[in-house]
Amino acid sequence: MDNDLMRSTKELLKEGEQSILFTTVRPDVIMERGRGMYLWDTTGKQYLDFIGGWAVTCLGHCPPVITKALEQQSRELVNASPSFYNKPMIRLAKLLTEYSCFDKVFFASSGAEANEGAIKLARKYGSTYRDGAYEIITTINSFHGRTLATMSATGKKKWESLFEPKVQGFKHVPLNDLDAINKTISPTTCAIMLEPIQGEGGVFEVEETYIKTLRKICDEKGILLIFDEVQTGIGRTGTLFAYEHYGIEPDIMTLAKGIGGGFPLSALLVKEKFNIFEAGDQGGTYSGQPLAMAVGMAVVKEVMEKDLPTNAQAQGNYIIEKLKILKDQFKLKDIRGKGLLVAFDLPTNQGSDIASECLKEGLIINSPQPSTIRLMPPLIVTKKEIDDMFQILCTVMKRVL
Repeated sequence: MDNDLMRSTKELLKEGEQSILFTTVRPDVIMERGRGMYLWDTTGKQYLDFIGGWAVTCLGHCPPVITKALEQQSRELVNASPSFYNKPMIRLAKLLTEYSCFDKVFFASSGAEANEGAIKLARKYGSTYRDGAYEIITTINSFHGRTLATMSATGKKKWESLFEPKVQGFKHVPLNDLDAINKTISPTTCAIMLEPIQGEGGVFEVEETYIKTLRKICDEKGILLIFDEVQTGIGRTGTLFAYEHYGIEPDIMTLAKGIGGGFPLSALLVKEKFNIFEAGDQGGTYSGQPLAMAVGMAVVKEVMEKDLPTNAQAQGNYIIEKLKILKDQFKLKDIRGKGLLVAFDLPTNQGSDIASECLKEGLIINSPQPSTIRLMPPLIVTKKEIDDMFQILCTVMKRVL
């Protein structure tokens, strides 16, 4: 490795430590460029990316359709105001409503912002139609964002004592436990909010019987059903939206991550009968921002035209098949997932060690829990790249486990 290059990287790392607010432990790597399934750091080292920016880069790194959309839109209109319509805003909203069961869309920049909007809408509904009901039931081990309200909605145990006092009005129950739901619902309940697959929690899926029964309960009691599809939406699970797997329709859905393919974008989608915000109830400086809208439209069109949900399903099945072959050799447990959102448990709490060693070998994976490895590569992944991933992963597991 070139000494000047290494010295430059070390200098940049030192500057980063000095000037960037600490919020997470980062490895001594500075990513410089990306293409397709790969990233390269400032030393020129190549990394096979099986996290995709946390399920964000659904089309891979620097896809031409995003580059083109940004270039074209930036020549026409970068920003006007969220108080005006713009053409790409209207077109993306129309595209999303045509492909989904929803009628109206509000655009934002992050998943947490979209979920905040869903929480506000649910409380508006409770105030208007359920005699002031304001409580929202969420699940233990869930993840809904990092704002004060979405952290309060999140079911992470280690967050229970953070940033007190919590935003009131959230009740947490175990996933797939109908008895717990029935015991928790009260006259003050306005909504049930959950991820169809708990991604950050370790890739745990709602059961079909559970979610269908939950839909009936919500209908009978006049409670909203909210799907947080920030991680599962836009083809990740083998369908464009994860709710399509279960034969039910939520009342509200949130999207982020993959919808922008790496550009900050999120969306709140609702049925027409819940189109109840009044002027000023909801907004945001970058809501419907033209650059984001153009990118979102390019991403959704590419996902559908290239039939990437089908590829996600096929390649996800291939990953699971290969993991099952390795199960006995490495004593792997509970191989699970849908499409390209896959996880498995290790025999020991060495998930972070495995992820760190893989990074050294040029592979990016994630350990959301001490004994869990999560894989969520871009939807363009091929069998060849999956085979390459397993070659590195097996080498590391042989060394660490």
